[in-house]
Amino acid sequence: MSRRAEAVLKDGRRLPYIITDNPPQGGMKYTYFAPDRSYVVQFFHDPDVVDAALHDRLTAIIGRYNPTLSEEEGGARGNTQEAAAYFSELFCWPVAVVTDPEFGIVCPTYPKKFFFGAGASSALDLAGKDKKGNWFTGRVRRYLAPQELGNFQTMLRLSISLARAVRRMHQAGLAHSDLSCNNVLIDPVSGSCVVIDIDSLVVPGLYPPEVAGTRGYIAPEVLAALDLPPGDARRAAPGLLTDLFALPVLLYQYLLKRHPLEGPKNYDLPAEEADFLIYGPKALFAEHPTDHSNRPADLRVTIRDLGPYLEKLFLRAFVDGLHDPEARPSALEWEKALVRTWDLLQPCAAVDCKERFFVLHDTAHPCCPFCGTSVPDRRVLHLTRMRRVRGKAGQWIAAGTLNVYDGLPLFSWHFSDHVFPDEKAQDRTVQAYLSRKNGTWHLVNSAMDTLCSGTGERILRGSALPLAPGTLFGTWTEDTGVLWTCE
Repeated sequence: MSRRAEAVLKDGRRLPYIITDNPPQGGMKYTYFAPDRSYVVQFFHDPDVVDAALHDRLTAIIGRYNPTLSEEEGGARGNTQEAAAYFSELFCWPVAVVTDPEFGIVCPTYPKKFFFGAGASSALDLAGKDKKGNWFTGRVRRYLAPQELGNFQTMLRLSISLARAVRRMHQAGLAHSDLSCNNVLIDPVSGSCVVIDIDSLVVPGLYPPEVAGTRGYIAPEVLAALDLPPGDARRAAPGLLTDLFALPVLLYQYLLKRHPLEGPKNYDLPAEEADFLIYGPKALFAEHPTDHSNRPADLRVTIRDLGPYLEKLFLRAFVDGLHDPEARPSALEWEKALVRTWDLLQPCAAVDCKERFFVLHDTAHPCCPFCGTSVPDRRVLHLTRMRRVRGKAGQWIAAGTLNVYDGLPLFSWHFSDHVFPDEKAQDRTVQAYLSRKNGTWHLVNSAMDTLCSGTGERILRGSALPLAPGTLFGTWTEDTGVLWTCE
């Protein structure tokens, strides 16, 4: 049985919604859909939580802290229309406060790709359920249809998106406080993610946290101090630094399909007490470089297989920063490392490799860590990116590596030292691409007027430059240009 109703918004507008029996419920709210299912109206369970502070928090979140609205529209300061459109894909951000018939919020509906379809599993009834991250990162993933699982490249893509979303929140002084597999929906097929449950964001010094977090994602310092009385100076509260624990946990799960703190170490205690130690004061990284007591015996693919940039950050996050929050890498550091790792991707030569791509970091013995297939050396080309040394005319310094494969597209950020592939990168068209033909690699210019060989000769649009060890090309004649050299 269902019936139509109207929600009165804080600004006086009215929005229709459909009242149904047994509506979807979370920890704090229950949900009704719009007639066309384009948005949801969510009401709070407990009227006691509705006070002036909650009104202020939601007004601030929907308005001046909102990255999905431009500054002109009343959103985050400095936010352009383009940036707002970009981040609207990464957040399910509330859009309005409801004052009647009960207090609540209006949120956009998740895109269809974040719901399981009818063929998602032959063993489980998943149709219509949210694509929470734990469906794809643990043992339960074996019950999913192969077409739901994506591959390493798509998981890396959504990892970049999540790091970027968290970076944007932190830049605004916001902390999610409950980043977890439940509050980040993912679609491994398209390589997409969306951060949800935005209404409880923490604004340090203004709006305190309302929840401690979710099992497995609560920072050890928070978990260790949960039994301390409120107001105790030793009690740690969720905030920016605890987000920086949960973020690498999620990234580790996306890329390696396991939890970084779960291993064979056993405290021979009841489950609840053991969990307290495993995730709290006795937490130990399963890949700790010197203490192997929590290392699984069957560990085959490790952080080393993710390349030097991510290996370094995971060690900082789960060794240096596990019990020292100040030592944890920032979301921006994760974003940059993930983007640099993207440039190290290589397609696996095995047609039946489930992950399809891997990070090629060992150029001496290149092989896929997922299936063990070697890469024929003749098919591997490495490019080194060079940038100008500021203040020293004519001097260049190495600034990254690009592994090449047939059909690899190159974009504006590959040819400008001032462009990064984030929300500010306006031009996302293919500028050039790499092609292998008759055993020879070629750089093909698709759309550039400033692309030159190492001798300064212009590479015209539609033409190709043969590549061999020592070949130079790039936009190096421009002030912000870069120079590429073939290894």
